[in-house]
Amino acid sequence: MMRMIANLSRRERMLVFAAVAAAVVILVWGGIVQPIRDRNREAAELVPVREQVLLRRQDLVARKASIAAELEATNKRLEGLSERFLPAGTPAVAASELQKLVKSMAAQASTEVRSERILPPAERGDLLEIPIEIAVSGEIRQLVDLLARLERAPKLLAVPDMKVRVVNITQPKELLATLTLSGYILPAKAKT
Repeated sequence: MMRMIANLSRRERMLVFAAVAAAVVILVWGGIVQPIRDRNREAAELVPVREQVLLRRQDLVARKASIAAELEATNKRLEGLSERFLPAGTPAVAASELQKLVKSMAAQASTEVRSERILPPAERGDLLEIPIEIAVSGEIRQLVDLLARLERAPKLLAVPDMKVRVVNITQPKELLATLTLSGYILPAKAKT
C-alpha cells in the first residue's frame, strides 16, 4: 500500500490524504459527535418534564405529614365502617349471624317470626351480599318498630324487598310481612 502511495504524484497523495482525512472526519462526526448532540438535544427536551416531576415529588414529600395523617384518619374510618359488616368466616356463618340479629330485633319489636330462609350470596362490587328472607307477623306499629330497629342496627343492613299482606281479611289487625334482608361481608374475610 505504501509503495502505491509512493508511486503517486505529490498532488495525488495530497488528494488521497485529504480523502482519508475527510472520511475520518465524517466517521467521527457520524459515529461520535452526532449521537452526543442527539442525546444532549433529547436530554434538553426532557428537562422541563423532569422539572415538573421533581416539583410534584417535592410537593408530595413536603405534604408527607398531612398525607400520613389523612391516611391514618381514613384507615380509622374504614375500621369503624368495617365493624358494620357481618363477622364472617364463610357466607353461611354470616347468614347465621344475620338471622340471630334479625330474630333478636323481631323479639324486641314484639313481632312473631313465622319463617326464615337463607338466600344465595351475591357479589356487589367489593362486597359480598348475604341475603336472608324472613316472614314476621304483628300489628302495623310492631312492623314499623321492627323496620326502625333494622334501620338503626349496629350492622349494615338493607331491605331490598318487602311484601306485606293481611293475615285475616275479616280482622285486618294482624299483618304478615315477608322481608328480604341483606347484610354484607368483605370477600377477603370470607372464604367462599
